[in-house]
Amino acid sequence: MLWRVRTTLPDRPGALAVLAEHCGRAGVNILGLQIFPGIEAVTDELVLSTPAGWGASGTAHLVERAGGRNVVVQPCTEAALGDQPTRYVQAARTILASPMSFPEVLAVLFDAEADPVDPDGPPQDVMELTVGGVQVQVRRTAAFTATEHARGSALADLVSDVLQRTRTDSAIAVSPGRRLGGGTTPEHVVDGDSISAVVDGVVVGLATVQASLADDPAARPVVLRVDPAWQRRGIGTRLLVDVARLAHSRGAQEIVLTTRSDNQAVLPMVLAAGMRGRIRLAGDVLTVRVPVRDLRPLPAA
Repeated sequence: MLWRVRTTLPDRPGALAVLAEHCGRAGVNILGLQIFPGIEAVTDELVLSTPAGWGASGTAHLVERAGGRNVVVQPCTEAALGDQPTRYVQAARTILASPMSFPEVLAVLFDAEADPVDPDGPPQDVMELTVGGVQVQVRRTAAFTATEHARGSALADLVSDVLQRTRTDSAIAVSPGRRLGGGTTPEHVVDGDSISAVVDGVVVGLATVQASLADDPAARPVVLRVDPAWQRRGIGTRLLVDVARLAHSRGAQEIVLTTRSDNQAVLPMVLAAGMRGRIRLAGDVLTVRVPVRDLRPLPAA
C-alpha cells in the first residue's frame, strides 16, 4: 500500500535519520521525499510503501513515534512518485494552453480541492491566489508550506500575464460608445431584468438577471450571451457592466456567472470590465462570483 505522508520534523541534525530508522524496523520503505524548509521546523512529504494490512492510522502512529508532528496521511498511487520539476513544467504548459484550467491544475498539483468541503469535516488550510482581479482558492487538510505558496504565486503570475496578452491581443476592452464595423453603434435596451444589445433592430447580445439563489439571497445569477458573429467587439463587456449595475439596483450584492470550463472568454471579459471576482472550477462547470455592491445602480426602464 502506498501512502503520501506530510509531517513536521524538528530542524536538527539526525531528525530524518530517526524517521528512516523507525520505518526500516517496521518494514516500511521510503520511496519518495520532498523537503520544505522552515525557520524552526522542516515539513517533509514522504511516499511510503507499507506492508499488507497497514492503514492510515498505523502509518501516522509510526511517524509520530519517530518525532513527527502535524502528521497527515493519505492513500496515493504510483503517480505520487513522479518527478516534481516535471510536474510543474507540465502544469505550466497546460495553463499556457488553457488559462481557465488554472484552478483545476493548481488543485491537482498541490493534492488539494478546488471546492469547499463538508463544513463538519476536519479543518482545512486554504491557499488563496489572485489572477488578474479574480481570487482562486484551493484547500486541503495538510497545511501549505511557504515554498508551496511561492510556487502557487508564480503560477498565478504566469496566468495573469497570459490573460493580459489575451486581453490586449483581442482588444476586448472598448468604450461604451465604440462604433462597430459598418459604422454601427449598438443600442442597449433595458427591459425588466434584461438588457439587450441591438444593432439595426436585431438583438446581438442579451444579459438577464435571474432570481436570487435560495441559499444566498444576496447573489443573483446572470445569463449573458452574444451572437458568435458579434463576439470580440466589446459587446459582452458592456453588457456585463450594465447587467451588474442592474442586479445592484435589484438589491444584489454580487452576481454569479456560470459557464463551461473550456470557455476562454469569460475571465478576460470580467477583467476587461474592470471587475474583481472569485473563480471556482468544479468538473466541467466554471463559476465566477463578482461583487456589485460598489457599482452605481442602473436605473430601471
